[in-house]
Amino acid sequence: MYGWIWRKLPGGTPVKVAQCVLIAAAIVAVLFLVVFPWLTTRLPIDQVTV
Repeated sequence: MYGWIWRKLPGGTPVKVAQCVLIAAAIVAVLFLVVFPWLTTRLPIDQVTV
């Protein structure tokens, strides 16, 4: 999968590294801003009983 992404990105090695970092940052941002907040409303994480 990573090889496929590397081959599909345009530019030389420095440009590809920068694009990979931006893609990874975008994925992390979507996870923290959209997916995790949506998930916490559906999981009873706060209701822990011992």
